[in-house]
Amino acid sequence: MHWLLEILELTSNAIPTWQLVRKVEWIDMSLGKPMQNGLVESFNGRLRDECLGLHLFATLPVAKRPIEESRIDYITNRPRTALDWLTPIAFTTNSGRDKNGNRTNL
Repeated sequence: MHWLLEILELTSNAIPTWQLVRKVEWIDMSLGKPMQNGLVESFNGRLRDECLGLHLFATLPVAKRPIEESRIDYITNRPRTALDWLTPIAFTTNSGRDKNGNRTNL
């Protein structure tokens, strides 16, 4: 059991060092407060339910293909209310165009 505490201590010291070296902003969330990061929690739940929970992966390389397929489906086939019911790909494609193009001749 003592070795486990040593590993946890090494890990807890390594993460802040990694974050500082790479200039990654660290946001500390309270335990039991998943809504502090609701968008990520929502995505993680969907990935777990719709991809990870449906497959048994023996290795990381075996897992990469279904996970990538799930990611592509998530951004190409799923409309979002925040994007006026467009998919992220459609929104990105349309973002360069004038949204009020039908009013330009008024």
